Amino acid sequence: MAMLLSRLHRTLHLVPRCSRAMSAVSLLVSPGRCLYDRPLQLRVRGLSPGQDVTLRTALSDDGGELFTSAAHYRADSGGELDVSRSPALDGGSYTGVEPEGPLWSLQPRTPFRRLVKKDVRSPLRLRFSLHPGHGAPGALLLAEAAQERSFLGEGVRREPLREGRVRGSLFLPTGPGPFPGVIDVPGAGGGLLEYKASLLASRGFATLALAYYNYEDLPKDMKELQLEYFEEAVNFMLQHPQVKGPGIGLLGHSKGGDLVLSMSSFLKGITATVVVNGSVANIGAVLHYKDNTLLPIGVDIKRLKYPQPGVGDIHDLLHNPLEETNRKSLIPVGKADCKFLFIVGEDDRNWNSVFHAQAACQLLLEEGKEKPEIVYYPKAGHYIEPPYIPLCEASMHRLVGLPVVWGGEPKEHAMAQVDSWQRIQTFFHEHLNQMTEAGQTMSLL
Repeated sequence: MAMLLSRLHRTLHLVPRCSRAMSAVSLLVSPGRCLYDRPLQLRVRGLSPGQDVTLRTALSDDGGELFTSAAHYRADSGGELDVSRSPALDGGSYTGVEPEGPLWSLQPRTPFRRLVKKDVRSPLRLRFSLHPGHGAPGALLLAEAAQERSFLGEGVRREPLREGRVRGSLFLPTGPGPFPGVIDVPGAGGGLLEYKASLLASRGFATLALAYYNYEDLPKDMKELQLEYFEEAVNFMLQHPQVKGPGIGLLGHSKGGDLVLSMSSFLKGITATVVVNGSVANIGAVLHYKDNTLLPIGVDIKRLKYPQPGVGDIHDLLHNPLEETNRKSLIPVGKADCKFLFIVGEDDRNWNSVFHAQAACQLLLEEGKEKPEIVYYPKAGHYIEPPYIPLCEASMHRLVGLPVVWGGEPKEHAMAQVDSWQRIQTFFHEHLNQMTEAGQTMSLL
């Protein structure tokens, strides 16, 4: 008997700490691999009727940072749970019927980290696990599943670009082409970001992810920029055999927003421009183009607020570019001859994006141009990204030199991302998928 008890004691110590429940519970995620902007389908079977469970979601970014979320659910009378129909109960990362809640509610383990896919050649791997009860994380695991979410669609070609001075990556959709062409211009963080361009290519656009500083042999800082560099990128796209003319589209967020406004105002060959929380004033660097110079708009550091220790709110720092003393920073948007779509987060804490979109609209109307489309999103913050990328509440601002808040409420911000991503694609399809024949413009949609 003593020997039997000893063997039993050793066996119990060999059981893993995260042990499985002896049940037929299954956690089903569909599909197993998809593009990141595709809706989530998650179901559970084999629970007891009315059983309380906790659904946990985790992923690690390219740098190893862990993002997690958790939600409390109760099985229906048949012992099943469908995230697209079953409400999440109080106490978790989200509540109510939120089919994509496990994704958009993810939060980093380390403060001030933003989820950014830097290498689009590999997918992000999501891990889902189901645990009994609504308490603290326990050792018991009822079921688990995994899903890979990619930013690069199957068959999409990625071509590193080193053409003249231009640096970036060109993404070409599957098929013979030619395709509507878009240049994606990122914000002030520098380097090369490809996740939007690769997703757009996966949706049918020949897209150039453009770097403009702190990448390869480009300048290391952003003190001065030459618009001729961006003109080279535009001409490259216009001349590419896989890009459908006669013009291309531009997509810019934050600092990229004022750059695409400047490109649209000074350069030829641009048909459609999307500005996501951009500025009508030139930001952060002197911008030169031939005999034209735009100075960076000034800031009043005394307007900096601290909603929490060590974290800034910079919403009110910029001077008003419409005032006469600041006109040398104002982008002459009225010169542009393209269509515009402004995506505006009303809770953007980086700057007053509502004001900047409305100011750009007024400048266009004063020159007799068509009124642009402006879409406002209440409770959306600064980083309006492709769908299901979680809200970043605060992170380091490269130009300011400290962490800042970006604004937005998680659920409303997530809804804005889903809606705006579809609007952006529709806008580009409408204005880039056109050809002129016998003096008439015919939509190819």
